[in-house]
Amino acid sequence: MSDKAITTANQPTRRKFLKTAGIAGGAAVAGVAAPSIARAEPVVLKMQAAWGGGIFLENAKSYVDRVHAMAGKDLKIDLLAVNSVVKTSQMQDAVHRGVLDAAHYVPAYWYSKSKTASLFGTGPCFGWSSQEVLGWIHYGGGQALFDELMASLGLNVVSFFNSPMPAQPLGWFKEQIKDASQMNGLKYRTVGLAADVLLEMGMSVVQLPGGEIQPAMKSGLIDAAEFNNPTSDRDFGMQDVSKHYHLASFHQSQEFFECTFNKGKYESLPDELQAILKHASEAENSNFYWHNTKRYAEDLEKLKSQGVNVYRTPDSVMAEQLKAWDTVVDRISGEDAFFKKVIDSQKAYAKEVMNYLNLNQPDYKLAYKHYFG
Repeated sequence: MSDKAITTANQPTRRKFLKTAGIAGGAAVAGVAAPSIARAEPVVLKMQAAWGGGIFLENAKSYVDRVHAMAGKDLKIDLLAVNSVVKTSQMQDAVHRGVLDAAHYVPAYWYSKSKTASLFGTGPCFGWSSQEVLGWIHYGGGQALFDELMASLGLNVVSFFNSPMPAQPLGWFKEQIKDASQMNGLKYRTVGLAADVLLEMGMSVVQLPGGEIQPAMKSGLIDAAEFNNPTSDRDFGMQDVSKHYHLASFHQSQEFFECTFNKGKYESLPDELQAILKHASEAENSNFYWHNTKRYAEDLEKLKSQGVNVYRTPDSVMAEQLKAWDTVVDRISGEDAFFKKVIDSQKAYAKEVMNYLNLNQPDYKLAYKHYFG
């Protein structure tokens, strides 16, 4: 066949072209005329945070942002600042009753319902940090024990834990603390089981929300206080009421956030949205540590530049804290079988995991001193 024949054979006739175009055009018109499928409205969850501002509210927003990035238009979280709907002490009940869909806070804020709650973040130190406690929750049976606690209290909530906080400073005092005896009789602010521990050490403990700490110390209501970290402390203006800041302590050496959801609301969501709420929590776990430790380090230097004397809490004070923890844990374990069950689970996990880590981890302080003095 010649090239001319091939070309002629492949060229469409006018009639064939118009017929084909008509079919295509009809399909296009039909496509335009077809009614569009309405997209379902996104699920909106109302979450109140225990924070009115500062770095912890930033952390709550970071969790929400991760949920939004993964869920797209299907799920939105309306993040509300502290006291927007209920007081912090009422947040868990509000989530349980469905007044709030969710809350962002710490278990120590509701531990008055059960002292066992404080073991999920503000419990005794068995040589582990917040990272290892979160490991116990995810892989050592901690989550199942927490769920059992919720069931025993009749609470209609589902919780995820994230954001391993560095050990909290002993805090702010009117003078440098060189010995545990100096703490005897001081009026001190803390929360959770740490209150029992410091009472055991002879202190008078007041439990106050974060925003009330600085005014209370300024007025003389309390003599000393801790909140959580150099960034929040600086935001509160603690440097204006004290110049003696002690880092390192066993009173709250491991803590993290709790993202809690109304169980009925959570279980009504499609499986993929439930998974997003859970896995966004795990993702925020890493982001918190990377982001916050850098900020804490920067703000500690700023506090020093404002005339704050920064000390490491003496080992003798921390040794007394451990003795006080033993007394408190033994007393409550004798009164509450479930409390003891959680303690035993934690000890078993910490003994195994920290044995490996302590043998394997080099002395990082040795390397730090080598380079920086």
